[in-house]
Amino acid sequence: MEWNGSTTFRSLKDIEPKSVKDMSIIANIDQVNVALSSPENGNDLSLPKSRKKTMTSVYLKYFETAPDGKGRRCKFCGQTYSIATATGNLGRHLGSRHPGYDKSGEPIPSTAPQSNLTVVKKHQLEVKTPKFNLDHLNWLLTKWLTSSSLPPSTLEETWLLNSFKFVNPSIQIWSKEKIQGVLCEVFRSMQEDVQTVLQQASSKVAIALEFWTSYEQIYYMSATCHWIDESWTFQKVLLDVCRIPYPCGGAEIYHALLKILKMYNIAEKILACTHDNSQSAMHACHKLKEDMDGHKVGPFCYIPCAAQTLNLVIEDGLRTTKQIISKVREFVIEMNASPAIMDDFMQSTTAYQEGIWTFPLDTSARWNGHYQMMDIVRKASKSMDGVIRKHENSLSTRMLLNAGERNVVTILHEYLEPFYKTTNDICLNKAPTIGLVLFFMDHISEMIAACKDSCLYPDWLKNAAEEMALKSCSYNDQVSNIFTYMTAILDPRIKVELLPETLNSENNLDEARSHFLGNYSTSPFSVNNIYGASEKEGGSVSFAEEIARKKRRVSMSVATDELTQYLSEPPAPIQTDVMEWWKVNSARYPRLSLMARDFLSVQATSVASEELFSRKGDELDRQRFGLSTSTAQALLCVKSWSNAGIKLKLRSTEIDCDRLMELVAETASGNSKIGSDKKQK
Repeated sequence: MEWNGSTTFRSLKDIEPKSVKDMSIIANIDQVNVALSSPENGNDLSLPKSRKKTMTSVYLKYFETAPDGKGRRCKFCGQTYSIATATGNLGRHLGSRHPGYDKSGEPIPSTAPQSNLTVVKKHQLEVKTPKFNLDHLNWLLTKWLTSSSLPPSTLEETWLLNSFKFVNPSIQIWSKEKIQGVLCEVFRSMQEDVQTVLQQASSKVAIALEFWTSYEQIYYMSATCHWIDESWTFQKVLLDVCRIPYPCGGAEIYHALLKILKMYNIAEKILACTHDNSQSAMHACHKLKEDMDGHKVGPFCYIPCAAQTLNLVIEDGLRTTKQIISKVREFVIEMNASPAIMDDFMQSTTAYQEGIWTFPLDTSARWNGHYQMMDIVRKASKSMDGVIRKHENSLSTRMLLNAGERNVVTILHEYLEPFYKTTNDICLNKAPTIGLVLFFMDHISEMIAACKDSCLYPDWLKNAAEEMALKSCSYNDQVSNIFTYMTAILDPRIKVELLPETLNSENNLDEARSHFLGNYSTSPFSVNNIYGASEKEGGSVSFAEEIARKKRRVSMSVATDELTQYLSEPPAPIQTDVMEWWKVNSARYPRLSLMARDFLSVQATSVASEELFSRKGDELDRQRFGLSTSTAQALLCVKSWSNAGIKLKLRSTEIDCDRLMELVAETASGNSKIGSDKKQK
């Protein structure tokens, strides 16, 4: 496919917003050297020795003699020829490489094949090259940076610039400073749209906090807002990525969080905040709750991250086997890197019927990676031993496990298997609600308690279970309150039947009913939502019937409210889509569905579970670790907003990068068709 920069970007001028076309700050790019080698042998090709001849041709004025006197160099492109090269060859070079070099003469057609000579490109004279709309190109590159969370300095890499120069010497990429300025302006422009979206949300919102440290040792906090829209779809948007000043304690986090709430004017909409279990975050959330309660804004609660808790619990269980797991990981890393070892392992597992393995195997130092290592020992120990012995020159025999080590891994693998299934279900679930996560965490607590009291497990595992129980109990204590109770029972899969015993009490049910009747029983809703189709078939409703229906509603809210009716029905199957269930049943529970939209937005985890338990978290950490203070906020926020469907925007102008690429493809396709038609003629 041929890229015609001039034609492509000229066609965009008719549709591109004026502010994009008028962008005029273009970075100055240093002259680069491009070397082209022979594809056959990679060396300079020597021209066939030509018959010596007196050089009196008109072509000579376009060449200069090399300093060593043994060659001639083209003044346009710098290509060198032997001093003995025939003038006809020089003419062919000018005609094929620089048509129109002599404005007073006709271009000379090339009749000889072009040689792949080593070329050192120097400063060119006036040579016509395809003209690109540089702003459009730079916008596409800016989109790439934000989508990949790459710092602007990426575009200053020498060989990336050389590649662009190879395509077209006139291309100039925006400087790092220019891109930083554009990103900051885009951030401010898109932020206004985010504010509008949040103001239009008709339900309560929940906040999730995450913290990390960059390579500059800067402590960051990201705040993500979650809510459920009127079509019963989960929505989330990153509000801000802000730097937490030293000493990075609860007070500093509180002030940063308060600033974000005021910036988006959602202080009266926030229902809950999920934190990362750190003491500083807990203190900040506690201070925020005191403020909310003091101003009587509404109910507010903060809860710990279940995924972080589960990760800490599992780490306690793995502590005694870390060295064994590290030994297995070393073997798997070598196997992932060697096709020969990989093939031998797969053939061996097939022969021994030790399962089917998908490569590359997860070797991350996260829970999924740890479990993968134990899985290999438990299910493919014969293949592992055989491959290590066969490749002992490249794989040290110290990777072999003795009988005692295998036994330890087997016991721990069996014990932690329910933990792995739990984390896997949480990661794969579309809506890991508070109710569902509490259901899983209660099962984990039961597993830990059973291990402590069992005489079948060794002492080292029972001791580990003691440590695991402390963290599990601490989490249960923090989430045992009326707020999480109301959130859990509004999950139609959980209701009251599957609640943990620590939450399931008559007092909590009474408080939940009082909250429902006090805050949602007078919410506006359509009369048609309550009465079935058979009552509406009679046409218009009489005045007397309207009065009767109003009285029936009052009677219903006193005698048997929607919450009572909802809880009287059995829970939905665990695999039920919660959002779809409420979307279908909101007509039956018009008031309760409003409460469900508010409370089901509360997050059980402060981060996506797969980012914490799998190697995806390593990729995210690498991206964020390398961002500088000047661009971290803009890059991460713009990326999140774009993923949420908010258009890339500079002031009042939308930048439609997808449309730019569509037009590029259309133009390239058109050029290809024209070229094909010419060949047929």
